Amino acid sequence: MKKYCFAADIGGTTVKLGLFDAEGNVLDKWEIKSHTENEGAAILPDTAEAILKKIEERKLNTEEIAGIGVGVPGPVSIDGIVPHTANLGWGYKEVTKELSERTGLLCKAANDANVAALGEMWVGGAKGHKDVLLLTLGTGVGGGIIVDGKILTGAHGAGGEIGHIHVEDHIEEHCGCGNQGCLEQFASATGIARLAREALAESDEPSLLREGEATAKDVFDALKKGDALAKGVAERFAKYLGTGIAVMTAILDPEVIVIGGGVSKAGEILLDYIREYYKPYAYKSAKDTEFALAKLGNDAGIYGCAKLVLD
Repeated sequence: MKKYCFAADIGGTTVKLGLFDAEGNVLDKWEIKSHTENEGAAILPDTAEAILKKIEERKLNTEEIAGIGVGVPGPVSIDGIVPHTANLGWGYKEVTKELSERTGLLCKAANDANVAALGEMWVGGAKGHKDVLLLTLGTGVGGGIIVDGKILTGAHGAGGEIGHIHVEDHIEEHCGCGNQGCLEQFASATGIARLAREALAESDEPSLLREGEATAKDVFDALKKGDALAKGVAERFAKYLGTGIAVMTAILDPEVIVIGGGVSKAGEILLDYIREYYKPYAYKSAKDTEFALAKLGNDAGIYGCAKLVLD
């Protein structure tokens, strides 16, 4: 009987680590720095070392450990192979093979947004549902898809990349993926801030947004105070996001749509705006699909990583 598992949510700044029991209770969580220099060569060795140290510290029997679940910010094949990931400096990387060899433990890996969706389904905002669409609105726009309780990985490990749906023809700037007009350019925290700067430049209208940096948080804070210019920014953002989600639900027909990431801290007002622009474009059977805010915050990834290896 396996009693424990480890989770490693690998990011461009830190690797979030967790020790869980078989029932999904987190027994310990900690972070280490992601050393992305030299094409991220030290990231997996450092992760393996941190896990081995925790095993020694807690005097765990390796035969009682189910394995290590890993989340990676980029496409991950079903075999745990990452073709590339810009944030970590990796090119081709056999993630599960290397971690297994360094720790002697079974290892399973998936895209970080997908494992976050799995975590939210397990114990978070989508608990009780098996068909889930998760969007994380942060520096970029991530997406995770759960179908019948399982992650939709896709043929190239890129299932759920909703941030790179094309939503706008008339834009000169390129997205981080190299394309133009991606949802991420309008619905991420950086995208919302860009929309705010454009609105401020195009209008002389008084606005609370003129008093600060006009971040995504500033936009929603001003919106809650009735700021008209912030309302216009929120409506433009919500139209891009609402129509993008409508496209996804016509294909996936999820039970629940979960919104996470830093932008989700705006709360229910965010969901109200998204619903307003989602419903007119949603397929009729999906018009009343439930929206929910993510509940696990930055821990969604480690919970999902644990679930990945416990299944």
